[in-house]
Amino acid sequence: MKVHEYQAKAFFAQYGLPVDRSVLCKTVEEAVAAYHSLDNEKAVVKAQIHTGGRGKAGGVRVANNEDELKRYAAQILGMEIKGFKVDRILVGEAVEIASEYYVSIVIDRKSKSAILMLSREGGMDIETVAKDTPEKIHQIVIDPFIGLPDYLAREAAFYLFDDMSLVKQAVPLFQGLYKLFMEKDASLAEINPLVLAKDGKLKAIDAKMTFDNNALFRHPDVLELFEPTAEEQKEQEAKDKGFSYVHLGGEIGCMVNGAGLAMATMDMIKLYGGHPANFLDIGGSSNPTKIVEAMKLLLSDEQVRVVLINIFGGITRCDDVARGLIEAFQLIDVDTPIVIRLTGTNEEEGRAILKGTKFHVAKTMSEAGRMAVEQVSK
Repeated sequence: MKVHEYQAKAFFAQYGLPVDRSVLCKTVEEAVAAYHSLDNEKAVVKAQIHTGGRGKAGGVRVANNEDELKRYAAQILGMEIKGFKVDRILVGEAVEIASEYYVSIVIDRKSKSAILMLSREGGMDIETVAKDTPEKIHQIVIDPFIGLPDYLAREAAFYLFDDMSLVKQAVPLFQGLYKLFMEKDASLAEINPLVLAKDGKLKAIDAKMTFDNNALFRHPDVLELFEPTAEEQKEQEAKDKGFSYVHLGGEIGCMVNGAGLAMATMDMIKLYGGHPANFLDIGGSSNPTKIVEAMKLLLSDEQVRVVLINIFGGITRCDDVARGLIEAFQLIDVDTPIVIRLTGTNEEEGRAILKGTKFHVAKTMSEAGRMAVEQVSK
């Protein structure tokens, strides 16, 4: 689960990390009031959305006076960045920056631990640094049984700073970030940039956090910040109905019983040049009501032009599945081409039941994948 920058900064402040003064605003008038409350000549106006790249998209602007602030606030509010519409902005004091650094803690699958990542090349181009000069990013594996004691935090600080006074500031900052990361079950805690201000103080002027969805029940203060996107809402509705659903953005909707078979089905679609619209595991049932609900879910995606149903009949026999499919499609009016592949117990009987219907019936998964892709091009 992601949170906005202003929410991440609130967590940072709770754990004693130095952050810049800022105020959340939803209108231009609120932005002007925030500017006066900060009592700072320059202010930064930042879009608050759940995606990166705000600065390069024009979603972060520095205002030198009130008129500029009004103009930038009006421009950014309502702006769309990577499909996200900006409905709130953060107005903060403009910090006089001497240097920028990158600091984050993230889960590392290879070491099965949290790692502290550091670079002297912080700012908007950190992705370029990681790609072109990965040696400039240092990684320190944090043993969960030891945590981040003083000696390890000092070692990390010396990767960024040569000045001992800055090392002394960085040690409690790193330790506070790690404490926050662990206590809130985060999967990412990032400061980019961590800046050295011209007054000699370190300050987090941007903050990013994501949290482990499986641990949200332990953190009601985090859960209450959840703002699902339209796709996340759809995924949750599917989960409530007993489905596993993930939107993928293609044109061939997939309805499959079994996660492994669903993955193989998507691979087959890609092999023939198609694009799966989703991952949808409906489980082992021939219940017509369940099939109807799954179809409604698939067809709610306007990009879906063909539906591929791939069923393995084990305990649930293929002839029962075929009858369930016919009964289900009598309950809903569907013009979208339907490709069905049945295999397993009583598969011949199942295909015989479907013969002569409006469905396109395939014997093999390869044939089903090819037929689905061909239907898209018709």
